Amino acid sequence: MKPHDSSAASRRAARATVLFTALSAALVVSVLVSAGSGQLGIPPQEVLGSLLHRFGIEWLPLPSHPTGDQTLWAIRFPRVAMAALVGAGLAVSGLVMQAIFGNPLAEPGVIGISSGAAVGAGLAIVFGLTVFGEWTTAVLAFAAGLGATLLVYAMSRADGKTEVVTLVLTGIAVNAIAGAAIALLTFLGDTQSREQIVFWQLGSLAGSRWSQVIIIAPIIAIGLLAAYAVARRLDLLSLGERTARHLGVNVEALRIAMILVVALLVGAAVAFAGIIAFVGLVIPHLMRMILGPAHLPLITASALGGALLLTLADFAARTLVPMADMPIGMLTALVGGPFFFWLLRRTRRRSGGWG
Repeated sequence: MKPHDSSAASRRAARATVLFTALSAALVVSVLVSAGSGQLGIPPQEVLGSLLHRFGIEWLPLPSHPTGDQTLWAIRFPRVAMAALVGAGLAVSGLVMQAIFGNPLAEPGVIGISSGAAVGAGLAIVFGLTVFGEWTTAVLAFAAGLGATLLVYAMSRADGKTEVVTLVLTGIAVNAIAGAAIALLTFLGDTQSREQIVFWQLGSLAGSRWSQVIIIAPIIAIGLLAAYAVARRLDLLSLGERTARHLGVNVEALRIAMILVVALLVGAAVAFAGIIAFVGLVIPHLMRMILGPAHLPLITASALGGALLLTLADFAARTLVPMADMPIGMLTALVGGPFFFWLLRRTRRRSGGWG
């Protein structure tokens, strides 16, 4: 390795270390502040004290309010944990989508996961299905999202190969059909069902419980481990399909596996939190601007960035309007849209094009 190459690698490693440290510190602070905010205010040191006491560390005091500790563990901590897990899953799924499509503007919604999940949830809500008890809406949303993804993939294959353009166009068609199905379900439902469908489509972490966290945590972990396992092959794929094949990458198998991973991550997130836009689009793009194209550090940065963004968005959803819980997907879209537009403009000025 040339000295220049070694120096550049050292700078990239240092930049990644600084970014990881900053994101981790910001995430810890946001968790403490978010968990302590609400109708019952709890200072951050007491929130941290409550966490440490669970591990037998009594450096800081427990919440002074009589019901403070119970409020944290029964309501606040499950919601914050869900926000971090869903944010990490959505951001990493967006990164993987951009890698396998070779397009920094790709995001999970283009292959029908979110819209398919919305149809499944709508069916459970409108027809009052209780096949899986209290988990019926989440299970049907996950199954419908995965089914929509597999349908898009199956319809886009030709001669044993999957054309990216055909995949995207098929995804657009499936999204349109799913949108019509959601509109029909909204029309058929009563007032309460319509309100539930609309609120679910806007995304919310209200009512998150530890039982849900326990289900979604291993799913997100499996998705992250799968992304780490293929990080090197994603780097080779970014050089072009032909080059990647010459270097020993089975492009078709990689693409199939990663589409399933994305469906797993997004399906789980959407099933419990509803549709949350722009996390999988903005965060990977921003991290790539900071760190460069190598996917191994990008996966870590995207997971931390997604967790931080959704934790902050959920904090804003609970506190911006007194005595109200705003839809979190609405906030991410309102903030993410203009921010992503700024990123595009900045990228175009620096590169002289959209590439």
